[in-house]
Formats: sequence, C-alpha cells, structure tokens
Amino acid sequence: MKKLLLAGGLLSLAAFSLPHPPVNKKHPQATDPNTTAEVPKDNKLVIYQLMTRLFGNKVALNKPYGTISENGCGKFNDITDKALDEIKALGVSHVWYTGVIEHATMTDYTSAGIPADDADVVKGRAGSPYAIKDYYDVAPDLAVTVKNRMSEYEALIKRTHDHGLKVLMDFIPNHVARSYKSDAKPLGVIDLGATDDKTKAFVPNNNFYYLPGKAFVVPANYNPLGPLKGPREDGKYFEMPAKATGNDVFTDAPSVNDWFETVKLNYGVDYVNGRQTHFEAVPDTWTKMRDILVFWAGKNVDGFRCDMVEMVPVEFWAWVIPELKKVKPDLVFIGEAYNPREYRTYLEKGHFDFLYDKVGLYDDLRKLMRQEGTTEDITKVWKEESNGFSSHMLRFLENHDEQRIASKDFATDPRRAIPAMAVTATLASGPVMLYFGQEVGEPANGVEGFSSEDGRTSIFDYWGVPEHQKWLNQGKFDGGKLSPEQKSLRDYYRRLLTLTSTSEAIRKGRFYELQDANNLGKEYNQRHLYTYLRYTDKQRLLIVVNFSADKTYKPVLTIPADAMTAMGLSTKKFYTYTDLLGEGEPRNALNVTLAPLSAHIFELKSR
Repeated sequence: MKKLLLAGGLLSLAAFSLPHPPVNKKHPQATDPNTTAEVPKDNKLVIYQLMTRLFGNKVALNKPYGTISENGCGKFNDITDKALDEIKALGVSHVWYTGVIEHATMTDYTSAGIPADDADVVKGRAGSPYAIKDYYDVAPDLAVTVKNRMSEYEALIKRTHDHGLKVLMDFIPNHVARSYKSDAKPLGVIDLGATDDKTKAFVPNNNFYYLPGKAFVVPANYNPLGPLKGPREDGKYFEMPAKATGNDVFTDAPSVNDWFETVKLNYGVDYVNGRQTHFEAVPDTWTKMRDILVFWAGKNVDGFRCDMVEMVPVEFWAWVIPELKKVKPDLVFIGEAYNPREYRTYLEKGHFDFLYDKVGLYDDLRKLMRQEGTTEDITKVWKEESNGFSSHMLRFLENHDEQRIASKDFATDPRRAIPAMAVTATLASGPVMLYFGQEVGEPANGVEGFSSEDGRTSIFDYWGVPEHQKWLNQGKFDGGKLSPEQKSLRDYYRRLLTLTSTSEAIRKGRFYELQDANNLGKEYNQRHLYTYLRYTDKQRLLIVVNFSADKTYKPVLTIPADAMTAMGLSTKKFYTYTDLLGEGEPRNALNVTLAPLSAHIFELKSR
C-alpha cells in the first residue's frame, strides 16, 4: 500500500527455530568490474498477482462510483480450475491473492452481520483492501454465499495447491480501518484496542495511539462518492479520543491526502517522545499480530506479502518471522520496502526472504520504457544497490500500486515491456512478479470513481478490467476476445516466464555484464542496448535487449576472454548460439539484428 495470538490449539508453536538463510555480507569487490562476488541463490519464484475482487468479474458496465450490483465483483469461485491451468501455463509458481482479508466497505452486508461502513472514513465504494476491518475474516464481497466466505477461500487455497501452485496473501501490519472490530476472532482472542488505556497518548501495551480529549475530524473537503451519497455520509465520524492516522500523522484532523481512513498500530515506539522504543517486554501488539499470522498459516497459505514493512520496527520482524517459521518453516515473507539504505537491515536483521526492488530496478526500467533513461542505471542496480543480496529482491514492472505500462501516464505501448520484462526476470536469481492484465496490455483507462484516471487499475472501486476481460472471455479463460497483438504479447510473457522458471542459468547462475566489452562497437548503442551473461557449469546464456522504440541495431556482439574463462569455456573453441525466446536455428556467430523493443536469450553450446 502506498496510495493512499492465537488461542491454543489452532496451530501450535514448535519448540525450535530453523535459521534464516544468511544474506551475503559486505564482501571484497570482485576483481573484475563487470561482475560481483555474490553467490546467487535459487530464489526464482514466479509470482502472479491478481486483485481478487477484479480478476473474475465478467460485468463490463463500468459505471463511475458503481455499486457491486451495477459493476459486478469477482469471487473466489471465479478463479476456476481452468483459470489456474492458464496461470500455471505462464510459468507461474505462486499466486498472490490480493485483497482477501475483510476491509471497510460501503457495501451493506447487514443480513450477514456486517453493516456498511460510514462513507466518511472509507475510500471508494468497495473500500481499500488495506483498511482492514477484521484480521480474522475474509471480505464478503468475494463470496458467492456470504456466510460461507471462509470456506470458499479455503477451497480456493486447496484448488490452487491442486494445480501445483502456492498461495501468497497480504498481511497489513501497520494500520487498520477506523471501524476495526473483529467478529470472527477465535474464542479467547482479545480484540485490538479492547484493553487500551485511552486516557494516555502512548502506553507500550496499547494497540493504538490516542489524542486524549480530542475527537476525530473528517477532512473537510472529502467527497466519498462524488455526486452520489454514501452510507451515513455527513462529514462526521465519531471517534473519541481520536487515534493517530496510519501514515504516522498524530493529529485529530488529518488531511484528505493522508491515510485518514486508517489508524496506526502501536508496536512499542513512542513517536511523540523522540521515537523511544519499549521492546524489553514483548509488546501486546506484537503477540496479537503473531497470532493473526499463525491463524492464516493454519489455513495452509504458503507466504505473506507484508505491507509497508518499514513503517513497523524491524525488531518486530526480527522476532515474528522466526516465530512463524517455527510453525511452518517454508513460509515466505515478502516485504514492501522503499528505502535502499535499509534493505540489508530488513533482510538480515528482519529475516525477510524478499523485498520489493521498486526504488531501484523498477524506477530505472520505467525511465527506459519511457525513452528517458540509459542502461547505466541498470549497472548501478547490480553493482551498488543490490550487490550482495540480489537473490532476495523481488522484481516487477506492474503491481496494484503502480501505473499500467500501457497507460498514457506510463509508456502507452505495452510492447515497451518486452525488453524491460526480460531484464526484470533474468538479471538475477530472485523472484519476478506479473500483475494480472499486464500480459495483455491493460491500459487502465477511465475514471472508476474514487480512483481518478491515473493510469492505475482501481483497488478502491467495483470495476471490470476491459482488456483482461477479453482474455477472461466470460469465464472461459481462453483469450477468445484478444486481438492478434494481445495474443502475441501474452505468448511472449509465457515464453519468457516459462524459460525463467526452468532455466538453471537464470534460476541460480552467476552474472557478467557485457556493456564494457561492446560499447565501442560501431552498431552498439549502450544507451539503448543492454547485454549480459547468466551461467552455471551446465548452462550459459547471453541476454541482449533493445529498449529503443524505433531503432534497429545490428551489432556483432563480443564476449571477452575474461567472461569466457569465468564461464569455463575455451576461447579457442567454436560455439553455437540458439535464441531460446525465438524459434530460429542455432547460429554460429553473434552478428545479430536487434529490432526495436526486442529481447533475445541465446544459449551457448560447443560446436
């Protein structure tokens, strides 16, 4: 998110803890400046993120601020065996079901014991999936039969596993909806805030932060549904005393640009008094959040994408992740992180398996896709920003927070992802992620409601995703309504990600950049072209991409003697080069034609 425990018996904690795999420490720089001393780890998860509310929605009305009955809503049951077969066929290993946990919404489920929330503290008709209303329940929107919503989610988990795929879900640790109240908590669980001392701004064992004597004030210029009226919308919301807002705003009157619909959880950090920490005794919030994670681990999920992890003290993660791995050693923890200076801390001390590489590779590739940057930015990523722990960085070009590649606000042409996605998937041995609709060039056109026309697919509104719906094809999941260009783009993603998931060199090979070896070549424009090796003793790959949208290059590529030696190959022998992304015959020389927005992965073999 940017925009914007357990009673005994459910799952016992084992008496031992498996050690977290060590991240490479700072090491002597590799003697060759074109590579690093990092030993890659095979962490090549291929993750397919889908917004559960949107993925299976067949309704195409797309009325701004539309209700669930008007614009429709995808369900757990819409993610069918056929859908999972097709996701698996993309080379995917993990599915991240986004927006599963119950959150604040303007939709009324009073008949199921879940009344609509006050529109003055909800963003969007459907509500933000990061404003959690009950950590122990799933969103009623996602169920065909609301009273069976948990069993429908459990069936989806099983169905996903039956297709050889693993399940990731969100964990939102920093904040909850202002209306938070768990109706589904297990027997014996004490709700968040139930025992707080609300007369004090900060108490180490309080779950929330308070502003004693002050009532919460709804932002004066907040208009929840534009020309329409939401439930109980009157510019007022009773909260006394006011709680601190989710984005660390300690005022009773947050602005409309704050995360005013959420309240921040207290992990024992006294923000008002110089961020003093109170961790000597494990804070109550820590144990409550651990128990919530244990609850979901007991549903047989395989990992968690953890929201805004840097807004929670790293000491909590250092404690809770080993606690969960006592329960389920293979659980995966992915952290949404944005401060490169703290990456190593959250990996080593915090025990995260993976962190977002947004401020780094994503930002640099975005510039290249917009014809604004140079490939030198990629060099900086592997040489400096993630050197020593690149196997632990999750790479992507789209997710629910970022603009769609095909949007007018980003790159317009979805084909501009072709070279960038090749680099995203193959630069290192860490995970790669695809966001649903990316593979068919969804541009996120239109004003959905709360979400302006900002190049993003709304996470706040009920909506159909038009280009994705052409692949969905009323639940057939056969791409029957895709254009030839869309089918070609999706096939590229399939070939690339399948190769990514199966190639030994990509999964665990070392890296060697070839920019210095080629930048003096007559036809080699290093601003647009990027070339590197990934290799093991058994497989050697040469990857070359062209980021230019309009220029064809015909370089004769060079692999220097040092690189050949590093790969264990003789400079006196002859080799063939087969493009694993294409269907061409093996070639005997590296005189290649690099069309605009192209990517090639050549396998080297002795003749």
